[in-house]
Amino acid sequence: MSEIVWTIAGSDSGGGAGIQADLQAMRSFGVHGCSVITALTAQNSLAVEALNPVDLTVIESQLQALAHDLRPQAIKIGMLANVQQIQLIAEHLQYYRDNWETPPQVVYDPVAIASSGDSLIEEDAQSEIADAIKTHLLPLVDVITPNVYETQLLTGVYLIGPDALRDAAKRLQQWGVKAVIIKGGHWDYPQGYCVDFCRHGEQEYWLGNESVVTPHTHGTGCTLSSVLASCLAKGYPLKDAFILGKAYINAGLKAAKRYGEGVGPVAHTQFPENLADFPLVIEPGTWLGDALDFDCANDFNYAAGFAPCPERLGLYAVVDSLDWLALCLQNGMKTVQLRIKDAEAGNLEQDIIRAIELGKTHQAQVFINDHWQLALKHGAYGVHLGQEDLHTANLKAIQDAGMRLGLSTHGFYEMLLAHNYRPSYMAFGAIYPTTTKDMSGQIQGLEKLRHFVPLMQPHYPCVAIGGIDLMCMDEVVETGVGSIAVVRAITEAADPQAAIAELQQAIAGALE
Repeated sequence: MSEIVWTIAGSDSGGGAGIQADLQAMRSFGVHGCSVITALTAQNSLAVEALNPVDLTVIESQLQALAHDLRPQAIKIGMLANVQQIQLIAEHLQYYRDNWETPPQVVYDPVAIASSGDSLIEEDAQSEIADAIKTHLLPLVDVITPNVYETQLLTGVYLIGPDALRDAAKRLQQWGVKAVIIKGGHWDYPQGYCVDFCRHGEQEYWLGNESVVTPHTHGTGCTLSSVLASCLAKGYPLKDAFILGKAYINAGLKAAKRYGEGVGPVAHTQFPENLADFPLVIEPGTWLGDALDFDCANDFNYAAGFAPCPERLGLYAVVDSLDWLALCLQNGMKTVQLRIKDAEAGNLEQDIIRAIELGKTHQAQVFINDHWQLALKHGAYGVHLGQEDLHTANLKAIQDAGMRLGLSTHGFYEMLLAHNYRPSYMAFGAIYPTTTKDMSGQIQGLEKLRHFVPLMQPHYPCVAIGGIDLMCMDEVVETGVGSIAVVRAITEAADPQAAIAELQQAIAGALE
């Protein structure tokens, strides 16, 4: 069953923003969009000529009808024309939170206080609406998506430099909202770049790309918040929804065109498929991180561009002992990872030395998981690291030694973070639930894998990992991924040698 997302917003008679843009964005991400209309605007590409708030009883009837039959996984809120509408929507959100088994996630785009030059709120109500938002709505909102002007009006913080964005986001969180995304379309810092900031709890995420130069930007805020709501409804983490929303907006701006005599709307395309549309994940060491004056004390960890692997790694075994590693190599496997989690094991160094020797004997790619110091010391073919290791491992030393680097990724944000480093390969997972490690909240599934492969495989060997066995091998192979990692499919098989042969045969056809 398709996920359901409501949009509670105004109607744009010109078709570029509001309800009209929301529903198009939701369709692009494969969710079913429902609407609650709060205002009827008379506008075209040149101006908003009239604003007609919908009566509270009409809004109430729309909400009740949808709640009776089409309960949402997420709600996007856009234009609320007056204080009474804000109070009504807040009452309903509170009811959903208190009485529904699974309350919807709420994304709020505060367009009531937009800076377009045309008022989208009732005259002389800006201050009262801002107060009502902070008092009634923000404690019930999961994500708020203000632009620079809206952020300054709500918080009183003038946005000069990254620290000011952090301060403004913290202030919004103090009023109860869980996450803040400050859109950078009007920030222009560094000049010529669009930098967007997300603060979710205590976590911070920064994205940046060259500004897409076009006058046709109508509806970008509505569209971004609708994509966020759609992705959250589908179970995506916020950081993934954030990066997909930005990619969708970038693609839409590039394809935008004029329809009337004024400003045209952002175009509605499809789930982002072009890596050039994705923003850069900004961190210390990247030039944008330096431009934003990020703390660069650990820059020695940042290195981009590692020795290449074969284009397709084929069947990839992940094992936890020398015996299993030897068995895999003896049965023709060319890519194996030794994953020994006990860093205090007395024989750890000797096992790594022997694993490296076995790899050379069998002319195979043997990767050492985590223990990069020992891998570096003894000349391993490569190391495999998790995202948490990027800020602790000496990546420059690994790069200088000519060792290959494989990186784990769990979703689209981590995919783009890994792309900063230009690793030797990327692993994407977990595709299915697995008992080998705790992957709570990180199951990616085939749908995400189908999007991941065309984005990354032209640039890196891609590895699918997590819960894959012979029963589901065919459907994973059909995504086009060039390598499939297995653990239990070999180590828990009744006949491991026969299992290796069957798995090799299953993947071979797709890689020819």
